[in-house]
Amino acid sequence: MGLLSDPVRRRALARLVLRLNAPLCVLSYVAGIAWFLALAFPPLTQRTYMSENAMGSTMVEEQFAGGDRARSLARDFAAHRRKSGALPVAWLERTMRSVGLEVYTQSFSRKLPFPDETHERYMVSGINVYGILRHLAASTESLVLTVPCGPDSTNSQAVGLMLALAAHFRGQIYWAKDIIFLVTEHDLLGTEAWLEAYHDVNITGMQSSPLQGRAGAIQAAVALELSSDVVTSLDVAVEGLNGQLPNLDLLNLFQTFCQKGGLLCTLQGKLQPQDWTSIDGPLQSVQTLLLMVLQQASGRPHGAHGLFLRYRVEALTLRGINSFRQYKYDLVAVGKALEGMFRKLNHLLERLHQSFFFYLLPALSRFVSIGLYMPAAGFLLLVLGLKALELWMQLHEAGVGPEEAGENPPHPLTQGVGLASLVAPLLVSQAMGLALYILPVLGQHVATQHFPVAEAEAVVLTLLAIYAAGLALPHNTHRVVSTQAPDRGWMALKLVALIYLALQLACITLTNFSLGFLLAASMVPAAAITKPSGPRYVLLSPHCRARTPPHGFYLTRSSSPPGASAPPQGALRCPAGADEPSSYTPGQLVPVAGAAGGTALPDRGLAALPGHAGPGRAGAPHLRRPALPTAGSGPLPLLAALLERALLEVTEAAGSSPRSLLPRK
Repeated sequence: MGLLSDPVRRRALARLVLRLNAPLCVLSYVAGIAWFLALAFPPLTQRTYMSENAMGSTMVEEQFAGGDRARSLARDFAAHRRKSGALPVAWLERTMRSVGLEVYTQSFSRKLPFPDETHERYMVSGINVYGILRHLAASTESLVLTVPCGPDSTNSQAVGLMLALAAHFRGQIYWAKDIIFLVTEHDLLGTEAWLEAYHDVNITGMQSSPLQGRAGAIQAAVALELSSDVVTSLDVAVEGLNGQLPNLDLLNLFQTFCQKGGLLCTLQGKLQPQDWTSIDGPLQSVQTLLLMVLQQASGRPHGAHGLFLRYRVEALTLRGINSFRQYKYDLVAVGKALEGMFRKLNHLLERLHQSFFFYLLPALSRFVSIGLYMPAAGFLLLVLGLKALELWMQLHEAGVGPEEAGENPPHPLTQGVGLASLVAPLLVSQAMGLALYILPVLGQHVATQHFPVAEAEAVVLTLLAIYAAGLALPHNTHRVVSTQAPDRGWMALKLVALIYLALQLACITLTNFSLGFLLAASMVPAAAITKPSGPRYVLLSPHCRARTPPHGFYLTRSSSPPGASAPPQGALRCPAGADEPSSYTPGQLVPVAGAAGGTALPDRGLAALPGHAGPGRAGAPHLRRPALPTAGSGPLPLLAALLERALLEVTEAAGSSPRSLLPRK
């Protein structure tokens, strides 16, 4: 505490922080990116393991042998679907009843926010068909095997395998949970309609009929997608809605039975690395990790399982891939893997909770826990903290009194800035975010009712209107912040913005690491490099009068007496666009014409505010906003002023007098 309470030590700490801030920011950003890439290497990855005791052993004997029946059912389903042009509900009901299931249907409809460009329709309606295999005891828990059927998807083999598994499961007596066999229409729409009706909620405004039959609380679910009778590998999808992931034990269970049955299992379409000692294994893990991060950051559910995760149901999607690999597997091998998974899930005494819910997967056999990947985002967010600390130190050092600052009194610009002046920019920013969230949908309804535009065009026009209105935000912020202390106002505004951005990115990273990390990696450099500044200042000789100034204020530096008829021998020459001595005192800010609220005076290049002193007086610096260069001044005055300022800075840094470097008159 003595380090912070002692003014001398505090100033020394501030100087150290200001001097090392830029290298520390660069080092922290590079460390965050390097840490993230290093997650794919074995020192930072762990081997997957089963945490749930009830699923720790795979010593079950899979007896499924209904491959021929599955293929026959798949052909019948495809034929009836082609004949009816939609989901063959009657055939599904008849087939499910024939294998001994309780069969129910559910109709649903959903109004699309945009018309379907393929069929030009606003309403989507369909029917879900599901059958329940009851066990002997009370229906308190259940498992789900679902097959989504879209209008263009070829998932006939999955329906056939599901019905064959239902017939096989019906002949077993060891089931302790109900098993629901669900066929949904329109992919995710049908799945969401069934889940909302099953849990008696309405989140998306779906119109659906109530369910006539229910089972117990759903413990786990598996979505199956097959496009061929023969598969070369099974790809698993784990990314759910808003980046939510299932319990890692469910993924470990799938991998275990794939290894037991000799099935090739892939993640993000890539096989597991075989050789971790060479560079090929880690490089493949980096690719798999980046693909998972991109999938998770999108926030979309990459399969029907993603909607189950919203209801605290652990689920994943299995996709059969038929590629040009050497090994081929039929539906019997896939059915045995599914049978083994459901038999192990049947042993669960409670919901899956032992293993991780937050993880990254560089490979199916390895994972990265939350305690290892969060430092990567922490290093990126540290950059915002360091920049905020730098701004706070600058504001603090600029606001100290003359007795505390010693020989370095505060700059006349660094006067106090109230926090009330920052309320308006922050409120406007929040209002813009709220408008971007609400107005597109509201503008869609208003535009379609009163103007001859389509829904998509209405949303685009609304977004353009919001963007055009947002162009006034920097202008209004400049008017509010730069009234009293422009430099301190912008610095304080950026300080608050950096803290707010860091908090938002931290919250996003906790819920969806991939989205938070990608946002931080792209936004942190821009937020850190952007330097706030108020009006600009140009160094001039005290004997120059601004006629057509380049921009900003003129800051006189010499201590020569004002009002002199001619510059003394060896004085700085006036740049182009400014001549004749003025009555400004040395070191005083000289405003230029065109300030907001001021009156421009001809041939003087100055502006006076009502009620304040005129040009050449001490009250002239009360102008609100500097003007831009005039169109007639040209680039030469600005270039001359910039060259003179650079010359002053170079000579002062070298310790020599600037007067001796300029030609004499």
